[in-house]
Amino acid sequence: MSQLRFVDHGARALLPAIACLLLCPALLYAQLDPAVGTWQLNLAKSKYAPGTAPVNLRVTIEAAGQGVKVTSTTVRQNGQKIVVEYTAYLDSKDYPVTGSPDYDSVSLKRNGKMVEGTRKKNGTVVQTYQRIVADDRRTMTVATTGKDAAGNTLNSVAVFDRR
Repeated sequence: MSQLRFVDHGARALLPAIACLLLCPALLYAQLDPAVGTWQLNLAKSKYAPGTAPVNLRVTIEAAGQGVKVTSTTVRQNGQKIVVEYTAYLDSKDYPVTGSPDYDSVSLKRNGKMVEGTRKKNGTVVQTYQRIVADDRRTMTVATTGKDAAGNTLNSVAVFDRR
């Protein structure tokens, strides 16, 4: 009987270690990915094609396992507010996007310190972008090319400040 108690006690002692093994990769990724946080567009430092700059843009990036959960809130020049959300791994596979009139899926891959993204609408590539966070982790730059749903050409370099 004492042996059974030892085995039971030993199994309970392993639970915290097992929980750490399951949760630590996500916590480690959150610390390693410099983009995790809230970012505000710095329009004065950004460059947009005429007529395509938003009035306001805030992006929140959260760790989600080995990937990211992204929520962006844009206010366009006409006052329209757009909230785009997706969760994606950095494995070049397509993941669904909600809220965007311009694209309905995104795929991400890491290329050194840069993350490269491809946005698709109905399976067709409509935009590509490259995101990089400065070494001091205070600014993030996102260069985007492609077309929006209205057919406007996008060629922007958006600079964000960490909030």
